[in-house]
Amino acid sequence: MTIIKSIEFKLLSPREAQKLGVVEITNPDLYDADGFPIENGPMDTRMGVIDPGLKCRTCGQTMENCPGHFGFISLAKPVLHVLHINLIYRLLKITCQNCGRIMTTSTSIPKRCPHCKAEQKSISLTKPYTFFEGDVQLTPVQIRERFEKIPDEDLKELEILGGRPEWMVLTVFLVPPVLTRPSITLETGERSEDDLTHKIVDIVRVNNRLKESVDVGAPEFVINDLWELLQYHVATFFDNSLVGIPTARHRSGRALKTLADRLRTKEGRFRHNLSGKRVNFAARTVISPDPFISIDEVGVPLVVAKELTIPVYVTERNLEFIKTLVANPSWPGVNSVIRPDGRRKKVIDENRDEVVKEITPGYIVERHLQNGDFVLFNRQPSLHRVSMMAHRVRITPWRTFTLNPCVCAPYNADFDGDEMNLHVIQNEEARAEAAMLMHVPKHIRSPRYGGPIIGAEHDHVAGIYALTRDGTELDRELAFQLLAEIGVEPDLPKKKKITGKELFSMLLPKDINIEFTSKSGVKTVIKDGKLIEGVIDANAIGREKGKLTDLIEWEYGHEVAHKFIDRVSQLGIKYLEKIGFTIGLDDFDIDEETSKAIKEAIKKVEQETEKIISDYREGKIERLPGRTLEESLEVMIMRALSGGINEARKIMEAHTFKRDNCAMIIAKSGARGSLLHVVQISGLVGQEQTLGERIHRGFTDRTLSHFKWSDPGIYAHGFVSNSFKTGLNVFEFFFDALSGRGSLMDKSLRTRHSGYLERRLVGALQDLKAECDGTIRDNRGVIIQFKFGEDGIDPSKSRWGSLDIKSIISKFK
Repeated sequence: MTIIKSIEFKLLSPREAQKLGVVEITNPDLYDADGFPIENGPMDTRMGVIDPGLKCRTCGQTMENCPGHFGFISLAKPVLHVLHINLIYRLLKITCQNCGRIMTTSTSIPKRCPHCKAEQKSISLTKPYTFFEGDVQLTPVQIRERFEKIPDEDLKELEILGGRPEWMVLTVFLVPPVLTRPSITLETGERSEDDLTHKIVDIVRVNNRLKESVDVGAPEFVINDLWELLQYHVATFFDNSLVGIPTARHRSGRALKTLADRLRTKEGRFRHNLSGKRVNFAARTVISPDPFISIDEVGVPLVVAKELTIPVYVTERNLEFIKTLVANPSWPGVNSVIRPDGRRKKVIDENRDEVVKEITPGYIVERHLQNGDFVLFNRQPSLHRVSMMAHRVRITPWRTFTLNPCVCAPYNADFDGDEMNLHVIQNEEARAEAAMLMHVPKHIRSPRYGGPIIGAEHDHVAGIYALTRDGTELDRELAFQLLAEIGVEPDLPKKKKITGKELFSMLLPKDINIEFTSKSGVKTVIKDGKLIEGVIDANAIGREKGKLTDLIEWEYGHEVAHKFIDRVSQLGIKYLEKIGFTIGLDDFDIDEETSKAIKEAIKKVEQETEKIISDYREGKIERLPGRTLEESLEVMIMRALSGGINEARKIMEAHTFKRDNCAMIIAKSGARGSLLHVVQISGLVGQEQTLGERIHRGFTDRTLSHFKWSDPGIYAHGFVSNSFKTGLNVFEFFFDALSGRGSLMDKSLRTRHSGYLERRLVGALQDLKAECDGTIRDNRGVIIQFKFGEDGIDPSKSRWGSLDIKSIISKFK
């Protein structure tokens, strides 16, 4: 057995190419009248076979075992290797046109050779492969002669170690084995050849015509035309996407897919075949929300659970249990058994009883997925570590995977048709690794910024906010029922009415203490596990910003945080179920008094902006530091308009909405949207913006044809005084659409650019790793960073990227 110790990438010399080739290809025809490959043709059987009944004439093997062998074509005239054009161009510029010595290694080219003092002409390249010396075109023969003069010592100075430069001018063309370009048989019985074979036929045909023309002494322009055609066919064999020459095509007009096209792009050999993974024991389907399963569970359809299996070794201890599984014709059952000698036997109704009697310790059974099995769950694109985590299986009768909405953030998933992948782990070691390293509760804290990436959202937050507001009281029976439904043992005060704060406190650790400001600006205090004042909203339990979730995970560990998130999210939804929670158009109604106050606020903004514009025209406004007068005007107008929106928000909060208004509960709690959205729906939309500024672009000196030229007023630059509920007028609609279209384009472009940037960074950084001494080194051992991230802190083990050493030390005192 031969062991490969190293691989070297280098240019092949003509002699090595002829030695590597087992046959010279001289005949452009493929098959004879009987359908057998023609000798010395592109499908010669000495280069391998693709027909089941034939044997390779080089190694004597059939198509299953023959590795394939190269052939070669001796070119009538040398041609340039198009994939080395840039190196050829560089060498022509920096080597002497007379003696061949290197004149310089810098970017500036001397006009005379420092070695032989010969004057140098300028070298230019016309893409893709035509070189000129001054005004005279250089032929491949001349280029080859120039390169033959370059001494080996000079090549070492240039670090060109993979062969001689004249080998980049091809005199022998290697023909790839037949196995790399197999033909297919169509339904009509005709053969359809690979694109590479078509190019090889073109090369052989033109090469033969060129030889004949040279031998009979044909006119020079005929020889040059054929030489140019041979160069074209060789170039497009390597790369059919070259700029400056026509794309080689089939008679049908389809472009040929040649060598470089098979390697690059997302569909090429590297990204599609080598990096792209195809695995067994995997399932993919649409995801649906299920807020009543745990954050570490995934709902798996029964049809999937019966198809995907886990191998279990039969021992004395589990023998009886395994037999009950095998005897069960439905779920949970067994699909097949593997005997100790390795033979597999499928379990069907006809042989089920026989297999039950046959099973003994030493067998392996492939059983159905069951509740509690660990599986890997993944959503693509997998952009960070927590795009793939380990979940416990929960079998469901549905046809989709179900997921707790709290876990959407790490996957960047939503439920508008997203699909996800499930991978069933096939051995004990991998299952143990998944449970210890990839289990969802161990990734509550983000590896990017160190905050809780898993937390309550939407209805969870709205329900807990409504529950913990001042004045919320529940009957004792309802409180007991809510706690029982979420699996908490009740320990409530002995009184008829239980406050929402007291009920929520049942979910907290008994000794937890924290103070923070809620999203609505209210101070929230928790002391000794009791919610004393304030409300619980997105700033407490929400994903990415939940201060309470963050503290529980940090102080009490991921398992306690896991239970807390499960219970708080289910309590929020259960409470909304009891009180009823829905949003309708009447939630956005405002009374006459409020509507009148908003109109007055808009009129006040109009007057304020008109005065600013008037002062600008009269030269009374002062230029802001670092800005022109025009920029200062825009800043002042934007401040006035922002003040108008804020005033409308205050008016609506003070006059309109009742305590139980669902729209305000959602906005104030941070469950979804903000107060600004409520203002825009009910009061006024306000100023539309592009790139953080008022709208300026459109027609010449005006934004829309509705306005006068050079009008600096607020309505001419995107101010919308109507609300979404009352409806926008024509020009307000245009401005709103313009702003929305800008954000839509920005989002799609940003996604594409960030994805490409991430792919490039992964390729650039994939050889870096953290060593035992804390340094970050590459594959050569070179230190890139003395400490990871300059501070040596893993964000997923920190609080928001930092460590409070004093609090850690105080735990051990």
